[in-house]
Amino acid sequence: MTGRRYIRTMFFANHHRAVTRSTRTLLLAALLGAGGCSGDVGALRGTGIVGSAPKGPDAPDFVASSRKADQDYMPVGVSAPKRTVRAKSTEGQKALEAELENARSRNVSRGKAAESAGKTVNPSPAPAPASAPTP
Repeated sequence: MTGRRYIRTMFFANHHRAVTRSTRTLLLAALLGAGGCSGDVGALRGTGIVGSAPKGPDAPDFVASSRKADQDYMPVGVSAPKRTVRAKSTEGQKALEAELENARSRNVSRGKAAESAGKTVNPSPAPAPASAPTP
């Protein structure tokens, strides 16, 4: 045998078996990984369809009273109904802006007053009590 053929035979004689083993191992790992990610819980879903699944808790009273009886969703492509509330007029908007500006200026002046009150000089500390005379 020549040197190259000897080395090939010695190291790579079972090369095809090693490839098939590693290929099978990788394939099995991929299938197990894909099976774990499927998330299909058809058996559990089927019990809810049949009606044998336990019923969830009822909504609290305040939630049930706030929901409409006919919870219809607006279909795609249909415009929303006209609003009953009209937008503010220009005069109404200006009055609201003036009211908000007045509230802002009141808050700024109160903040400045509180800040200046915090900067006042602390009064002098109380005098230390007189020590008792020693006999």
